[in-house]
Amino acid sequence: MKSLQYLNKYFFKYKWRFLFGILFTIISNYFGVQMPLYVKSTVDDLMGSTTISGYEDALFLSYKIGGIYILLSIGKGFFLFLMRQTIIVMSRFIEFDLKNEIYAHYQKLDLGFFKRNSTGDLMNRISEDVSQVRMYLGPGIMYTINLVVLSSMIIVQMVNISPQLTLFVLMPLPLMSFLIYRVSSKMNTMSRKVQEEQSNLSTISQETFSGIRVIKAYNRETEMGSKFEHAANEYKNKSMKLVLVNALFMPTIMFLIGISTLIAIYMGGLMTYDKQISLGGIVAFIFFVNNLTWPFASLGWVTSIIQRAAASQKRISEFLETEPTIVNTNHSDFDFKGGIEFKNVNFTYDNTGIQALKNLSFKIKQGDTLAIIGKTGSGKSTILDLIVRQFDAASGSVLIDNKSIQSINTDAFREQCGVVPQDVFLFSDTIANNLKFGVKDGEVSSEDLVKVTELTHVYHNIDEFPDKFETLLGERGVNLSGGQKQRISISRALLRNPSLLLLDDCLSAVDTETEEIILSNLRHLKQNLTTIIVSHRVSTIRNANYIIVIDQGEVIEEGTHETLLKSKGYYAELYQKQLTEE
Repeated sequence: MKSLQYLNKYFFKYKWRFLFGILFTIISNYFGVQMPLYVKSTVDDLMGSTTISGYEDALFLSYKIGGIYILLSIGKGFFLFLMRQTIIVMSRFIEFDLKNEIYAHYQKLDLGFFKRNSTGDLMNRISEDVSQVRMYLGPGIMYTINLVVLSSMIIVQMVNISPQLTLFVLMPLPLMSFLIYRVSSKMNTMSRKVQEEQSNLSTISQETFSGIRVIKAYNRETEMGSKFEHAANEYKNKSMKLVLVNALFMPTIMFLIGISTLIAIYMGGLMTYDKQISLGGIVAFIFFVNNLTWPFASLGWVTSIIQRAAASQKRISEFLETEPTIVNTNHSDFDFKGGIEFKNVNFTYDNTGIQALKNLSFKIKQGDTLAIIGKTGSGKSTILDLIVRQFDAASGSVLIDNKSIQSINTDAFREQCGVVPQDVFLFSDTIANNLKFGVKDGEVSSEDLVKVTELTHVYHNIDEFPDKFETLLGERGVNLSGGQKQRISISRALLRNPSLLLLDDCLSAVDTETEEIILSNLRHLKQNLTTIIVSHRVSTIRNANYIIVIDQGEVIEEGTHETLLKSKGYYAELYQKQLTEE
């Protein structure tokens, strides 16, 4: 239950709904308890009555008894409705708040967190785990309160009728409590394992659907199906073990309640010979025991709900308690002037232990175009991640306008950056909305969309679609070619009119002619635009003001295109190879 204490803040937030829910529970159960008491007094009156002399008197009395009983039932049902409308609705509000809290926290976490955790697991915690928690907040809380209130009221009335018979009737309850205590810890462990398997299933499903092109291309549908089936069987087996415990638990509780009913009839019958209890009292006891049947029988179900919720909330709290390593501590205005400098920067990825950058240093000023070229895995993309502070350097300094990147307003700086990642991502939305994604609090006209897509040489492709800019894209832009996705991604970055443009090998899927058109347009775009281009192709970077060649995180060559060719090193060799291929 310790993990569920996190949810107490929501009970305070919705305290009036919660308190009214308790009040309605008390009133509903009050009417419910009055019904057996009314039956008791009616039976006792009938047994001792000498005033019923004819058919009409009996008919009138039956109408009276039935009418009052119906009114009591209506009162109980009405407040039962109000009880559900307060407590169950409260649980839905908390579910809404909790999902929003988790989603907001996900967005605060740094990029390293998402490299360490699978998307399927993240999705499962915000969907399936929150649903399990809501079951505790709604039905779990409601039936627990109902059990406490109803059992308290009933036991008080039973003691008033006959303390001795009450003691006999309640004898099975300690055994019931012991069973619940013993089984609950086992259910908690089993519930946690079930939720872990559910996350594994979600991860496999998400990866299968995202990578369906690769799966079909390699004809691995059968193997992926077998992998999913194995995971599904693991989930089924662990779920069935949990179901088995629940299935044995509920009949046991019902059996113990049945024993209480038999005790009430047998012992009550014996006690009537000594006039210790009336016939109406025995009938009331039977009613009371039957009224306790569902609350106590639901103990197993409620226990399962609470244990599942505790396991789920523990998984949720693991992420909510995760603090982002990248925190923006400065919220003042920041106007980027265009200067970037790396001083002896070292960086190692925590999840792999690979040192991506080693003692890296370079400097660029406003309006410059810096190009970075090197082998795959040499650390090129890591440099861009450090510039926009997706990670912090392990040692050394990253300076933005001669200020440490940790000291500036990171959010304001990122607002002035246009980033085109190597792995192009487009949303399942229209082309227009994908282009407008980077524009904050600004109007974007149709003319702006045409202009920016003409700069990236993709407007003619968009114009061929029947719905033009309103063409709806599939997941990750699946209905576009690789080159079209890259050019739309560049357009999205340019539309926000950035002061710093970061291009991470984003022209790899276009031909050299189209590449030259785009690069030529970019050179005339904005005089003071600072640009950093990462590429494998010399043709992409040859017009840059300055070029650095890195290998295994270190600068091995630097200079302009002409000076690097004259040095006849790695860059010149790469240029000759690519020139020959062309």
